[in-house]
Amino acid sequence: MNRSRRLRPLLWGQLAIFVSAWIYTLSTQGFAGVQERLGHPYYYVVSLGLVAVVALWLVMFWRGGATWWRWPAGFLALVTFAAAGSRGPLLALGIGSLAALAFGGQRRRAWVMLPAALVLSAAVATSSLNVPLRPLDRLLNDQTSGREYVWRDAVSGWQTSPVGGVGPYQGGPYLTYLFKDGCQLTPTLQRNEIECPQQLSRWSSVWLIAHNAWLHWLLESGVIGLSGLLAVMGYALWRSVQVGDPFTLAVLYGFTAMNVVDVVIAVPSPHFSELWWVCVGISLSAAVRENRAGPQPPAREAEQPAAPGSDSVSQA
Repeated sequence: MNRSRRLRPLLWGQLAIFVSAWIYTLSTQGFAGVQERLGHPYYYVVSLGLVAVVALWLVMFWRGGATWWRWPAGFLALVTFAAAGSRGPLLALGIGSLAALAFGGQRRRAWVMLPAALVLSAAVATSSLNVPLRPLDRLLNDQTSGREYVWRDAVSGWQTSPVGGVGPYQGGPYLTYLFKDGCQLTPTLQRNEIECPQQLSRWSSVWLIAHNAWLHWLLESGVIGLSGLLAVMGYALWRSVQVGDPFTLAVLYGFTAMNVVDVVIAVPSPHFSELWWVCVGISLSAAVRENRAGPQPPAREAEQPAAPGSDSVSQA
């Protein structure tokens, strides 16, 4: 139940990411950069929001030791998440926290829903009061940001090779809605007029995604690859419920929900997809250990002489 404890050191690196995101955005663009959504020179805005969600889960599910630092750490993660203004991470936060609440066994606590409730309440309040905080306003927007065109391209590309797909990391040219824009770095760097180096242009299609994990797997690995992914995901989700570790539950179910609008399990990534596969391993290794242990024989009771005149019976 405590195997995810070994992932705790991730939090310190994530807090460093948040600090660098605020420093870079404010020093290069001022508050106007925050209004355009808090960014990072290396992480995409959506990625930054997802990392903030993971940090919130680490803070909430941390057990043992001093706890005073959890308040400033949680606050930094929460304001970073809100300033990123990403709806996909909000979906992950809500669904993942609900899964931890529902399946976390004795550790279930209703307060795990507090971060999602705070962000939604702040978004509704700013909208109602006409407070100009664009990242929060964006959380209530139901637009798909052009994802429907990317999904259409992914299906069209899959139809060219339905069984085995077009090949790993070869789907970019088929996503014409994205591919036509050429090589692009993070939006934060683009706002600072930092262009993609010419040496990277030939590789720009490698990191294009179908903005839906199952469509992306279908495009690049076909029916065969998608079947394997569904089998692994389904079994890991089931096993995580059996294990009952809140952090593992939150990551597996939250990332699954976000995969509807993004691809957050394809490696390599700036560590968040690798985290998902580690949590899959935690769930599957729990099953392996139980199988290796096998059924244990019942403990043998020491035989006691029967009292004179009494019946000899087994004791439960």
